[in-house]
This record gives sequence, structure tokens and C-alpha cells, in this order.
Amino acid sequence: MAKLLWKPSEDKIKNSNMYQFMGLINENYNQNFTEYDPLYQWSIENIPDFWAAMWEFADIKASKPYDQVIDDVTKMPGAKWFSGARLNFAENLLRYRDDQVALIFKGEDHDSTTMTYSGLYDEVARVAKSLKEAGVQMGDRVAAFMPNMPETIVAMLAATSLGATWSSCSPDFGIKGVLDRFGQIKPKVL
Repeated sequence: MAKLLWKPSEDKIKNSNMYQFMGLINENYNQNFTEYDPLYQWSIENIPDFWAAMWEFADIKASKPYDQVIDDVTKMPGAKWFSGARLNFAENLLRYRDDQVALIFKGEDHDSTTMTYSGLYDEVARVAKSLKEAGVQMGDRVAAFMPNMPETIVAMLAATSLGATWSSCSPDFGIKGVLDRFGQIKPKVL
């Protein structure tokens, strides 16, 4: 048997998200899990219950709750998940406003940038305001010709926070690829 390299302390275990999630499952579904493997087995045998618990544990914000967790557990792939729910994933990603690190960027030139949740929220709000002033609203399409960098993530979250559809191409797509993609989606703002 391989030598155990590390084991978390009891305090770390009891303060972990996994332990908290097991507690929610135990309470809501009359279980008594203390370890991962039995929880995993339960999760694959009770798919709707597991994912309903995950939705609750993750505190997903939705303007309309789901009607059904999954329509057909035997239809994978192809099952419909959380039918009826209406949510904005940008709202869920931007709900934290503290000084914890939300984003770490390491560029090809080895530059490194971090952004806190509060900083990310402020930047997204600033860009969303500009998009709104440009007439962007729910259902519109916003596209960007930008590399994978923090500003691209900010622009994507700003567009999607307004209910717009986001698309982007990095410069390495080439001119024809970029024109093809943006020509198909006809963005309101580029």
C-alpha cells in the first residue's frame, strides 16, 4: 500500500465544504454519512435528490425555481436538468463582494494579476453600465475580439449580467474565423 502523504486535521475536515454538504444530506435525507465513498454511492443511486441538495447547498440564486431536477436519469447525455428554472449565472458568480481572490491570471509573459470579488464586481458593474448605455438589453448579442485575459472575463460577466448572449474570439482565430463567427451572430456591440 502506498504511503499516505498528507491527512487533514479533524478541524480542517469539520470545516470543509464536503463535511458541511454531508451534514445537509444527512439532515434532509435521513442519512448518516461521515465519509466520501458512501456519499458518492448515494449520489449515483439518488441522482435527483443529490442534485437538489447541491442546488440548495450552493445557494443558487434563481428568479424562478426549477420544476424538476432531471427529466430522465436514464438519458445521459440528453437529460434536461433543472427544467423551469430561470437564473442568471453572472448574478451567481458575482454575489460575493469581499476581498477574497476571485480571479488569478497568469499571462504568457509570466505576468500575474489577481482580482478580488469586490474588485471584479466593481469592474463588471462599470462595463455593464457602459453596455446598457450602448443599448444592450436581454436577448442582445455582445461579442469581443480579445485574448483570454481578465478584461475578457469582466466583459463576459457584464454582458451576461444584462441577459445578453456573449461570444468571443481571440486573435489566433484568424481573420476569416473571426468574421465567420461574428457574421453569424451579428452582435449589437463588438
